[in-house]
Amino acid sequence: MASFVTDVLASSGKLEKDDLASKISKLSRKVDETKEELSDMINKKYNEFIPSMDAAEELMDQVEAVSKDIDLLKSCIENEVQQNLHEAVTEYAKLKQQLEKNTAVISMLQHLQEFDTAMEEYHKTLQEKKYEAAAKQLGKARGSVEALKAWKNSELPLLKALSSEITVQRENLIYHLGEEWKKLAVWKLPPAKELNGMESFLTTALHLNSGESKEDKHTPNHLLSSVLQALAIQGELHKKIKLFGQVLLKYMLKPLIMYPSLLVEVGEQLEQGTVLSLHSEENQAEHPSPAEVYTKILVVLKTLHEHLFGTSIDDKKVSAILGDQIWEEMSDSIIRECLLYSIPTNSSQLAAYDTVIKETEDFENQLKDMGYLSGDSTDLLKYARNVNCHFASKKCQDVIVAARKLMTSEMHNTVKISPDYKLAIPKLPNLGGGSREKQAVKRSGQCDQQILENEKQLGQRTLCLPVCRISESVQQLMELAIKTLSEAVGSSPQCAFQLFYTTRNIFHLFYDVVPTYHKDNLLKFPHLAAIQHNNCMFLAHHLLTLGHQFRPHLPLKDGVAYFVDLVPGFRRLGAQCFVAQMNVQKAEMLERLSTARNFSNLDDEDNYSAASKAVRQVIHQLKRLGKVWQDVLPVNIYCKSMGTLLNTAISELITKIMMLEDISTEDGERLHTLCQTIIEEGPLVFTPLPEENKNKKYQEEVPVYVKKWMTFKELSIVLHASLQEIVDRWAEGKGPLAQEFSSSEMKSLIRALFQNTDRRAIALTKIK
Repeated sequence: MASFVTDVLASSGKLEKDDLASKISKLSRKVDETKEELSDMINKKYNEFIPSMDAAEELMDQVEAVSKDIDLLKSCIENEVQQNLHEAVTEYAKLKQQLEKNTAVISMLQHLQEFDTAMEEYHKTLQEKKYEAAAKQLGKARGSVEALKAWKNSELPLLKALSSEITVQRENLIYHLGEEWKKLAVWKLPPAKELNGMESFLTTALHLNSGESKEDKHTPNHLLSSVLQALAIQGELHKKIKLFGQVLLKYMLKPLIMYPSLLVEVGEQLEQGTVLSLHSEENQAEHPSPAEVYTKILVVLKTLHEHLFGTSIDDKKVSAILGDQIWEEMSDSIIRECLLYSIPTNSSQLAAYDTVIKETEDFENQLKDMGYLSGDSTDLLKYARNVNCHFASKKCQDVIVAARKLMTSEMHNTVKISPDYKLAIPKLPNLGGGSREKQAVKRSGQCDQQILENEKQLGQRTLCLPVCRISESVQQLMELAIKTLSEAVGSSPQCAFQLFYTTRNIFHLFYDVVPTYHKDNLLKFPHLAAIQHNNCMFLAHHLLTLGHQFRPHLPLKDGVAYFVDLVPGFRRLGAQCFVAQMNVQKAEMLERLSTARNFSNLDDEDNYSAASKAVRQVIHQLKRLGKVWQDVLPVNIYCKSMGTLLNTAISELITKIMMLEDISTEDGERLHTLCQTIIEEGPLVFTPLPEENKNKKYQEEVPVYVKKWMTFKELSIVLHASLQEIVDRWAEGKGPLAQEFSSSEMKSLIRALFQNTDRRAIALTKIK
């Protein structure tokens, strides 16, 4: 440290080197002498015990003097040496800054030299069409400019000019590359406004002009590689290939996928090189087969791979870039336009679909070999392999669409159902041997128990449907449900499960759609209401056993309800529809009877005419309904319905007559005439069968179906009878009259019919 300070002071010219050294040397000698004397004193005091107080004090004074000299020297160093040291460091920093500035200038000059050299090489290689080398030189020039911009204090006006030149030359290079790209792949496209059908794509062509020369056939490939490498360096390759892929998809690949009759042809022309063009051949198929589509696409992509995209860039093929751009959209188009329609419509065709799966695998493997595709499994192959699920989904969709079409069709086209009618269920596969043995055991057990059975057996038609008419569409709907369940038999568990619930959905859909879609017609037309009633009962009848017929052949759990749970709903739906129509008919009937002016004062011609007209209208309404429902409703339902409506009419008539307080003789005669009209013509409305001679049986059973019929007949007799005849028919509460009327009702009727005389009084006393 002392030598360093000395050197610094010597360089500054303020302290002589020898003077400082001599002072330090003298000071060192004094320190050594003081140390020896101090050591000697301590030794004498503690070891030899010699009194040395005076010597010690002298020694202390000597130590103090040496300490003062040291402090003086230290102060000198701090005041003078430190100041000179700071000045030296400041001068060194300035020299260092100057050196750095000089170094920066030299570095800038080197970058400028590199820029100039790179630009010269760039222009040279560009003129020679060595596009890859030109792109690299342009990259070096850009790096030099970026390095110049990185210096903080560099604000050379030249930098703006250099940056502008780089931009201009980059655009110039991209332009030249674009021109070369246009020569390599030339499109001939139809006008965009005319893309209305297959014919509009017949003018599409792609010319792959490799520019081969007779002297050197390898030059075109070198030029192609150079162009593609240069585009990649400039970051334009993906843009070019993306645009090319969009045109390729729109004008060539997608049309080849969509139109079965559209084919691709590869030709060679001297001036234009290889040409990919489209032409058509007659093909009646609505959708192309997967094999045809794969073949056409491979022709296009193989040709492109051979002439354009077989080059590798940074260990990655250019075909992989094109594949990344077009694969997703192309595979979606293949699925929507081809594979979707190749899904079998019948479960028996599923086994043959393995061929399509194999063709799809081969198609993808060839694309992988050319570099268009990477990865193990794609959506296209997954779609093909998942054929069972797609078959079930397509089948279910087709079934629901067909079912809804049947439900919204006309209901009045009917077919006649007889007790002998049976559903046409296809032959189902036999169950396993174990189940056969169980069946044999059950049969033997039944034979052993035949002795315990009753001698009387149920008839063959005990649980059969009665004769009626149902909509043809409902019969077809039931056949569709059976066909769908038959498809489920033998299918995979997932497919069978889906088809089974689709069949249930058919009936759920019927329950919701038909009453809503045909709502107005069901209320307006009694014929359709009767048919809808029969339709619902027909479906409910067959749903009782439909599940049990297929249950052993479907892989469903034991807790599944199959179709039995739907039966009450269908019965209720049919009954509600018919009851609503019955209420409409009752309302019309009562409205007509309301115009009869309460059947009072019939001695007035106007009143009698109105009452007679109302009765005739009711009879006409019943006859019309009888014809409409004839041969449509089952006989028992027909008779009950007609009986209910006729009972409504005569009940209203009885009520109106019983409310009259005064009935003159002429009124009584005319009321009797009206009642007789109903009694005579009422049974004639019961014509459930087209054969007239078979209807007599039901016309004679009118009292069975019309609750108030006998009451009405007794009322008609009373209106025309004398007091004595009335008393005789009462027969002290045991006659036919007493069976239909209460004593109070009969007394009220007698008071209305007869004047207040002794004979009437005597007769009233006999009505008890």
